Amino acid sequence: MENPGPGSDPSPEGGGATSGVRSPGPLPYEGVWRFTATAVDASVPQARHAVRDLLVRQGVPVSDDLVQGLLLIVSELVTNAVKHAALLSPMLAVEVAVGAEWVRVSVEDNHPYRPTALEADHGQTGGRGLLLVREVTREYGGVCDVEHTASGGKVIWAALPLAPGV
Repeated sequence: MENPGPGSDPSPEGGGATSGVRSPGPLPYEGVWRFTATAVDASVPQARHAVRDLLVRQGVPVSDDLVQGLLLIVSELVTNAVKHAALLSPMLAVEVAVGAEWVRVSVEDNHPYRPTALEADHGQTGGRGLLLVREVTREYGGVCDVEHTASGGKVIWAALPLAPGV
């Protein structure tokens, strides 16, 4: 899979995973949706519900298992923005981008710090959110990354294939 960062097309390399002829134009569920929220604890479940409702409303062909993985990723990313970026970034943005064969979720804030995934430390009760995001993404055959934004903040994203093995 190519690097499906913001603004790119995370389709399989070489297009070998698609079969048949695809009709021109986007599928009914394809698109990009973005919403903002305040960087407070209440935004975590609100973001999770908004993403789930969007996937259902748009008719995105995702399994219940994949939805749970996406919602876990959204929860962890929004929680990180609330816990670590709220002081410098009182607002955050959640984006859901759906292509013919993938779905990408991202959380953007205006804090300049670029976090890294911590390794498991069994003595700590927290601090492993990005490690969890990385592992869940890998389990579903997707990719994730952290990028700086033009405004000096960051966007953390994860893209997963709609069907396993795509």
